[in-house]
Amino acid sequence: MTTAELLVTEKTPVAQGVVALTLARPDGGRLPDWAPGAHLDLVLPGGLVRQYSLCGDRWDARAYRIAVLREPGGRGGSAFVHDRLRVGDEVAIGGPRNNFPLVPARRYVFVAGGIGITPLLPMIRQAGLLGADWRLLYGGRTRGSMAFLDELPADRVVARPQDEFGLLDLDSWLPEPAPDTKVYCCGPEPLLAAVEARCAGWPAGLLRTERFVPKQLGAPARAEPFEVELARSGRSTTVHPGQSVLDALGDLGVPVLSSCRQGTCGTCETGVLAGEPEHRDSLLDDAERAAGDCMFVCVSRSRTDRLVLDL
Repeated sequence: MTTAELLVTEKTPVAQGVVALTLARPDGGRLPDWAPGAHLDLVLPGGLVRQYSLCGDRWDARAYRIAVLREPGGRGGSAFVHDRLRVGDEVAIGGPRNNFPLVPARRYVFVAGGIGITPLLPMIRQAGLLGADWRLLYGGRTRGSMAFLDELPADRVVARPQDEFGLLDLDSWLPEPAPDTKVYCCGPEPLLAAVEARCAGWPAGLLRTERFVPKQLGAPARAEPFEVELARSGRSTTVHPGQSVLDALGDLGVPVLSSCRQGTCGTCETGVLAGEPEHRDSLLDDAERAAGDCMFVCVSRSRTDRLVLDL
């Protein structure tokens, strides 16, 4: 993974269990540009790599902002950020990368659950700059747990803490599909599943979602080994049950840039030239899956005896 060392210049509580970090180059220089929906890899001690959405001002070329929710049941990344990372510390980052871009539309409906507000904040600002109509439905466990409420215009935002209002009223917010309206949703899995169920049958491309954790999937469709051929090098290898394509490539001495190993970050996207991949990621939409011309080799597999990759 290509990384850069950035300095933590601010660390601010923004909600119950949520801190915002501002990151900058140690020399104060310009950072790579990014667009709404982009995220960073935060590389932490012990080899932990976590992805966090950029939620600051995309026009500020010298600072990145991310927000980190403390995850009591997590693997230690958020605890490190909350308990040990300090202003003045340096931290390695990868990216930015964007698997959740804001596409042009006349109107947007944004639906956020908890920390899922983070990728939507820059989208909201961008929609305003473009003169697009937009509105946001924002839910959380409690009002105090909902980050960045003070940055949102009250006339376009409906905040619905669960302890005050119950579950979000998706039926009234997503009544019927409209060709000029795009729906963007980010949040916990129950919210994403409910939104996807509500929009089932809508035309492709009207709903876009982003997951922070992978979808729960059953066993792979294929229990047998399969061959992976590398078109550019002419090499090949066998991928065995229980082995990822990514690890098989690594054993062959063909490193592929990777990060999350869960099919959520998009780092290991690889072109597919022949064969039918079994998509097990949480990124591609139905049309992209049907095209079959790329896969995320950390989790996806093959439905056919042979895959040819653009490597």
